[in-house]
Amino acid sequence: MAGNASLRITRLRTLIEHPRTGDTERAAAQRMLDRILSKPRIRDDSGDRQYGARHDRVGRHAGLSRIADMIRDDIALARVVFSTPTLPGQLAAPDPIGDAPSGIIYTVSTPQDAGIVITINGVPPDWGWVSIGGIEEVGPALRALADELAELMDGYNHDGANIGRRFFGRVRVGGETLVW
Repeated sequence: MAGNASLRITRLRTLIEHPRTGDTERAAAQRMLDRILSKPRIRDDSGDRQYGARHDRVGRHAGLSRIADMIRDDIALARVVFSTPTLPGQLAAPDPIGDAPSGIIYTVSTPQDAGIVITINGVPPDWGWVSIGGIEEVGPALRALADELAELMDGYNHDGANIGRRFFGRVRVGGETLVW
């Protein structure tokens, strides 16, 4: 029970709010709850471990298919939430996923045992690429989109000398890898 703080907090709050709890018992439960809530929630970062912002969402032992599902959900949510137009006169916060053309299709796959690949398909040529000296190069909007997707994917990762990477991620457009 000591390892699961949320369960312990719920039980203490139930005990405190119950009408038949005695005053001394309620006070003791309140002190225990105050102690738990006052402790900083610091992850056990022994060594140089680094955890992504979304690492805890899927659980410690989640497989790559579960992580890929969560990344798909995050992309779908970002397309809906961040693509809403702002009212006239308001500043619009740029968001590469929300600002991307609606015809773009994202595929999240796990082709290897330790890899996740986000593939961007259906990119309009005039939006995704620029011609510099007759050579087609990835444009700034597509580059920003790839970087945003890589950051979203890396949020589920961990790394460090003591643990190594959870998975290796790539963002691809067609046959070209934009972010490794």
